[in-house]
Amino acid sequence: MNVLQVLFAVSMAVWFVSEFLYKNILKSGKEDKKDKDKSTLNILWFAIPFSILGAVLVSHLTTLPIAGGSWIYYAGEGFVLIGIIFRFIIIRSLGKYFTVDVTIKQGHKIKKGGFYKYIRHPSYTFSLLTSLGLGLYLNNWLSMAFAVIPPFLAFTHRINIEEQALIEQFGDEYIQYRKNTKKLIPFIY
Repeated sequence: MNVLQVLFAVSMAVWFVSEFLYKNILKSGKEDKKDKDKSTLNILWFAIPFSILGAVLVSHLTTLPIAGGSWIYYAGEGFVLIGIIFRFIIIRSLGKYFTVDVTIKQGHKIKKGGFYKYIRHPSYTFSLLTSLGLGLYLNNWLSMAFAVIPPFLAFTHRINIEEQALIEQFGDEYIQYRKNTKKLIPFIY
């Protein structure tokens, strides 16, 4: 294995371990309004591992290269690392208000600064960037589809559930915030 392959393997392990820890540590508390999730966490925990395993398996069974040259592997690994690091930063910035299940915590406020000034769900954006990096690293169009589409669909469903809970809690304030920001991609979507 070369250095890039080792770095990729380590970053995949870090991605899995960090998500596992988030799932087990950052759950809602007993006093939180936690009836809002509607199984979206379970959907994510099915979609993301399925997409990773599917992408890797397909990359070994088919040859549909996205690009030639080694730059694509570096770009893929770069997106993986940026996604993991910035997702961690986003989660830390929310502090006690970040939970893995859709929850409204006591004293919850709408965060509108930092990344939230441009996108409403930066944690999901950076998770999807990690998936995109996986697809690029595998350098296979079909792997890219497996890496990105299932998590994108799962996050889209979750965003709909989450935003409904936020509208119920914050009403016009959240509706106005929604008008001024994009869901996942600054200035685009």
